[in-house]
Formats: sequence, structure tokens, C-alpha cells
Amino acid sequence: MKNKILFVASLLFGFMFINAGLNKFLNYMPMPDHLPEKMVKAMSAFMEIGWLMPLTGVTEIVGGLLIIHPRTRALGALIIFPVMVGIFLTNMVQDSRGLPIAAILGAILVWILVDNREKYLPMIR
Repeated sequence: MKNKILFVASLLFGFMFINAGLNKFLNYMPMPDHLPEKMVKAMSAFMEIGWLMPLTGVTEIVGGLLIIHPRTRALGALIIFPVMVGIFLTNMVQDSRGLPIAAILGAILVWILVDNREKYLPMIR
């Protein structure tokens, strides 16, 4: 039962990151109208750096695809981890309204990391 729940959570997690990564290239989701000024400035700065958004988009797509498949989930979690840290920090500093969903995504990522901890041990030794 635990494996089925983790699979469904990983599937949804992966699809959310694939969607976010694709949106960085295709811009099909509109930006909310009521963003705080600090968030608008931060997003403008991110877009001003020409390579940052495509790099983040590719990272989200690749990490999301890897997380969906159980065999590559451990690698996908490592790829998504720095993106998730950025999401947390942005939501904590710029606009805390997105923090609940970031906390849920963070909990799923921690669950995946803990579930695959034996695969990470050779890197630490």
C-alpha cells in the first residue's frame, strides 16, 4: 500500500514539475494579476538572465520525468532538490501565499529522498 501511495504522489509530483518546466518554454499559463511588487521584480530579474529560466525549465522537465519512473526516482529527486530549495526560498521571502503547496511538494520530495536513502549511501562513503 505504501508503494502505491508513493507512486501516485511521485506521479503527481513529476507531472507538476514537467508542467512547470514546459511552461517556461511555451508560456501557456498566465501570471496572476495580483502578484506583490517584490515578486514581480524577482521574476523580471530571473527573466533578464537569459539562461536561468531555460536551465530551470530543463531541470524541472528532466527531474519530473525521472521521478515518475520508480527505477530513476532517486536520481530525479536529486535533480529536483535544488529547484525545490529555490521554490521554498522564493515563497518564504517574496510571497508566502504559495508556501502551503511548496510545503506539500517538499514533503513528497523528502519522502522520496528518505525512501531511496540506501541508493545515496555510496556517494557519502
